[in-house]
Amino acid sequence: MIGKFLNAAAAAVCLLAGAASVNAENYPYRSDALWITVPNHDNWLYATGDTATVEVEFLLYGTPLREGTISYTIGDDNLPDDTTGSAEIKDGKAVVNMGTMTRPGFRDLRLSLEKDGRRFSHHIKLGFSPDSLRSYTGCPADFDQFWARALEEDARFPLRYSVEDSPRYTTDKMTCQLVKLELPDSCSMYGYLFIPRGDGKFPAVFCPPGAGVKTIKDPLYHRYYGEGGMIRAEVEIHGVHPEMPEDSIADIRREMGNYLDFGLDSPENYYMRHVYLGCRRWLDLLTQLPQWDGRNLFTQGGSQGGALAITTAALDPRVTACCANHPALADMNGYLGDKTGGYPHHFRKNRDEATPEAIRTLEYYDVVNFASRLRCPTRMTWGFNDNTCPPTTSYEVYNVITAPKHALITPINEHWTSPDTERAHYEWLRTQVK
Repeated sequence: MIGKFLNAAAAAVCLLAGAASVNAENYPYRSDALWITVPNHDNWLYATGDTATVEVEFLLYGTPLREGTISYTIGDDNLPDDTTGSAEIKDGKAVVNMGTMTRPGFRDLRLSLEKDGRRFSHHIKLGFSPDSLRSYTGCPADFDQFWARALEEDARFPLRYSVEDSPRYTTDKMTCQLVKLELPDSCSMYGYLFIPRGDGKFPAVFCPPGAGVKTIKDPLYHRYYGEGGMIRAEVEIHGVHPEMPEDSIADIRREMGNYLDFGLDSPENYYMRHVYLGCRRWLDLLTQLPQWDGRNLFTQGGSQGGALAITTAALDPRVTACCANHPALADMNGYLGDKTGGYPHHFRKNRDEATPEAIRTLEYYDVVNFASRLRCPTRMTWGFNDNTCPPTTSYEVYNVITAPKHALITPINEHWTSPDTERAHYEWLRTQVK
């Protein structure tokens, strides 16, 4: 069980571990160069059998390169190159024929060129019949029974938490409190709880974090939730006090390794069991607040947080709407099917680690299997150029949702969302308030 993984070096921290978070922004961020890539289908989508071409321009300091040679490779989404070639820039433009796919998926065009002794690179992914993508990872026959037992066991532990005021993040429109939520096996999670000021009753939003052992970054980034009339819990999942010095967290992160590998020998021992159940327990806290309106309960997050928004909503029928950006932990056995798998990319480099026990364990935790059990309206967004949570796996999640659903697809995005997209989640959730 969880307790067997406790480490003395972590002292007051429950199962600290490291998984490097990815902060990639393209198109471009403080770059001298700008690639302009225009597919012959405006939405970057094709049917299998269609031929895709991409018109390419390259600008350095805003000046277009009129003549030159672009080198390129092409491969399936997050898989090795299988095609190489070059294209000549003439009058400022080159055209690359990417060919087609005979099965649903994504092709990744990886571009590079040399200019003034420097190498510049870019990539663009195009989708072929992605609405037909299905996960390789299986679903255990006793999936529902497994989680029903887990919830029953978890319910035996009473709801316990402590609260302290957090003036640093309190504003004239909302209060902020730092909450320590106690969990079984002497573990805990921390979160900032934002509650709108006033005497009204409010919807509540649970927001789990992206991957990694870290503090809660910029708790006021989504302040418009609390100031706009929604209770919001912005949480971490590892028992890390959010005001712990970063150098202390970095030391533990390096020492502990990757928590997403802990306990893969069995579903009962896997680290994420504690996380999935702990996230659901935050809903118990939110729904007993006197300020909650008694009806509207939402989940929202990105990457690992998007995964946890989905699993939490699937595990608890009280959730009335869910928002997820490019969810991680989807089709985690995917590389074994000669296709891309989702973050954290289990078995991508070493298939010897794909023991029968590990394969079976991941099936119980795969987000695709949870997504198919969602009952509430769900909004998702993802980009095609994302290598952390590939578009293949985002489509696999979205395709199995049978509840009312809405997608905002932003092809150019890598592993990021814009402030406008984040704000649009809030606006969509407002439409879900009953």
